[in-house]
Amino acid sequence: MAAANSKKEVLLEVKDLVKHFPIRQGIIFTKQVGAVQAVDGISFNVHKGETLGLVGESGCGKTTAGRLILRLLEVTSGDIIFDGKSIPNLPKDEMRELRKDIQIIFQDPYGSLNPRMTVGDIVGEPLHIHKIARGKEREKQVRDLLETVGLTAFQARRYPHEFSGGQRQRIGIARALAVNPRLIVCDEPVSALDVSIQAQVINLLEDLQKEFGLTYLFIAHDLSVVKHISDRVAVMYLGKIVELTGKDELYHNPKHPYTQALLSAIPEADPTIKKERILLKGDIPSPINPPSGCRFHTRCPKVMDICRVKEPEFIDSGNEHFVACHLVPAAEENKEQKLA
Repeated sequence: MAAANSKKEVLLEVKDLVKHFPIRQGIIFTKQVGAVQAVDGISFNVHKGETLGLVGESGCGKTTAGRLILRLLEVTSGDIIFDGKSIPNLPKDEMRELRKDIQIIFQDPYGSLNPRMTVGDIVGEPLHIHKIARGKEREKQVRDLLETVGLTAFQARRYPHEFSGGQRQRIGIARALAVNPRLIVCDEPVSALDVSIQAQVINLLEDLQKEFGLTYLFIAHDLSVVKHISDRVAVMYLGKIVELTGKDELYHNPKHPYTQALLSAIPEADPTIKKERILLKGDIPSPINPPSGCRFHTRCPKVMDICRVKEPEFIDSGNEHFVACHLVPAAEENKEQKLA
């Protein structure tokens, strides 16, 4: 993938990322009896200034991937390279410094804010921790940040419970902006909000991206929201990325059966448009014991015998449209490169 996108500056590179959570048994003499394979060998790039959407059903591992990038969780294996630096291998003092460049907006706009701190203290805390500003200068920057996200300076004296859900999420955005980050991991930042408020927050994120040159990894399960804000979209299923391409290509020409099923579930605003709904049978298999071969074969309406025994390669099917499916052939130029 890196070679295909060489003309664009890569800010974040994820290589064969794996995160398994051990399952232990016993009280005194514990032993590992299994593992939850939350993320199991995903690779992708995020280019400077773009928004990469990461979508999938609940439990597919997308939030875990975001937390691994921030090193809120330690990787099992693989590498995460931000601006040439390997995040899993960084010493703690260097990782602390790097956190100024990578921030997160959490899903829960209330649970992520300390109810005992004023909004001014919450937004100003990163400025204090990273020794960016103190005293009057810190107060001024906090006021400026609140006004940047659509709040007012006098609201700095209030507490989180005095705000609505949309306002609390704006506070979380202001806190993330405080240290002038280059990459923000947006972990389902609008899923807990009303639809009208979702649009306001999405528009705010787009305006901030243009103003500050931000790069987003936008994690969500709502494909209509992802379509609005993303430049490219990666689709995850049971710890694997099954499709990755530009948003227009994905929404007009989905190639993986799972992506096709997800897109068929998006409601149409026009009642005259008839759309065939693809219904998937069963639930997502357990990440403790995922199926052999293609992980989607237990629910796939187009399953073949090979799908049950052989895991499909994540290949470029043409025009940087990456798919992991036995039904989709590789681009001719890729076949020629392999033969060479």
